[in-house]
Amino acid sequence: MDSVLIVSNTNSTMGIISSMLQSQSFGRIVTSQDGTEARRYLLDGDFDLVIIDTPLLNELGDDFALQAAETTSSGIILVVAVEKLEDVALRVEDSGVFVLPKPLSPESFYQAVKLLIASRTRLAKLEAENRRLQNKLEETRTVDRAKCLLIEHLKMTESLAHRHIEKIAMDTRQSRMEVAESIIRRYAE
Repeated sequence: MDSVLIVSNTNSTMGIISSMLQSQSFGRIVTSQDGTEARRYLLDGDFDLVIIDTPLLNELGDDFALQAAETTSSGIILVVAVEKLEDVALRVEDSGVFVLPKPLSPESFYQAVKLLIASRTRLAKLEAENRRLQNKLEETRTVDRAKCLLIEHLKMTESLAHRHIEKIAMDTRQSRMEVAESIIRRYAE
């Protein structure tokens, strides 16, 4: 993990959390004392982990946690007073926000951070696989459209159109997608 945003209205809590994170491999730790400033930080950059120690100066912090969960792929830890834990957890956990009680024990904090790191890594792999599959699907659609145009305009069979695209791709050292796009530009006008 590279970066962490810590949002807390007290410098002592920020220091405690920062020192707990020193043992992890975070390249950048950014701190903020209120939700408005923290929202600006989220707009300016991506954070791997967002830790919110409630209450903040201008709000409780649960709305900020929900917004961060909705607009980023960051792992989010919300630290809440024990008496508000259940109510806040019911409100934010469905959005993927991990809620921890105050006072914060180092063991539970480390566990939460490790869990979020593992889930964020897994999510990144799934997103990469999803992008790969989306690209493959788009290529298949484009090649199929080009084959249909070849069938329509040059009266080829489907297998001949497929071989034609493959051959041009090999001969010109282009991808099937590039060849298909060229065919579409030529015949779709």
